[in-house]
Amino acid sequence: MLKTGIEGRQEVAVTQENTAKAMGSGTLDVFATPAMIALMEETAWRSVDPYLADGEGTVGTTLQIKHVSATPTGMTVRCESQLAEIDGRRLVFMVRAYDEAGLVGEGIHERFIVKNDKFQAKAEGKREKALE
Repeated sequence: MLKTGIEGRQEVAVTQENTAKAMGSGTLDVFATPAMIALMEETAWRSVDPYLADGEGTVGTTLQIKHVSATPTGMTVRCESQLAEIDGRRLVFMVRAYDEAGLVGEGIHERFIVKNDKFQAKAEGKREKALE
């Protein structure tokens, strides 16, 4: 059953592939903000996925994130999420990322529960409409 308090945890090694330089978000060999955000989103959706009905998923809608400390290659970034609020189909998560030295980033992430097939069909319809 979906309820507040559900927690998630994911880790990623900081490699050349997820640096700011490689991802185009800067020029340095440090963990990229887009990589941190992707880790936060993945941690959140994976934490609630087992509690959703068949055919349901979640999509990210809002991020309020601070990236407070740089992490160089060779370190590991760990993300922790906690489902803080459920408002109908809207889910609000508290997310935090850490490396071996401490806090890397934190914030709030919102996701909405969707019917996967219906959501995908609507997205495909947008492309078809644009081609008309």
